[in-house]
Amino acid sequence: MSLLVHTFLPSTDGRSDVVGEVLDTPDGVSDSAGPERWRTDVWGSPGMRSLDAQFFPTLADRSRPRADLIVMPDDIPGLLRECRLVREHLSTLIPAELDPAAAERLKWGILERLANIEIAAGRALGVGGGVLIW
Repeated sequence: MSLLVHTFLPSTDGRSDVVGEVLDTPDGVSDSAGPERWRTDVWGSPGMRSLDAQFFPTLADRSRPRADLIVMPDDIPGLLRECRLVREHLSTLIPAELDPAAAERLKWGILERLANIEIAAGRALGVGGGVLIW
């Protein structure tokens, strides 16, 4: 299984905390947020938590139903700030025990998935929507 990132529109039933319509990913854009194991190995890792990240670590929170990350429209700027924080401190997410080639692959994999998340967040800003990573 893989983690996916999508833009969504909030529910039309008046509740501001419910995912409504999940939008299709545009052609030529990837919806990958990483392999399923990245819930804990990357997004919920001790390195991510050491950055005081608020959004990404929720993907590893098994006390929540499905441990999906739902970022509502008002929180999209915060998600984008967190993406920038991760880029600035990327080395924090690379385990020291990895050989240089594996560390480089992981680094580029994280950067690629961050770009996918940022694209979804940009779309969300444009349509008044949110971001779902599941």
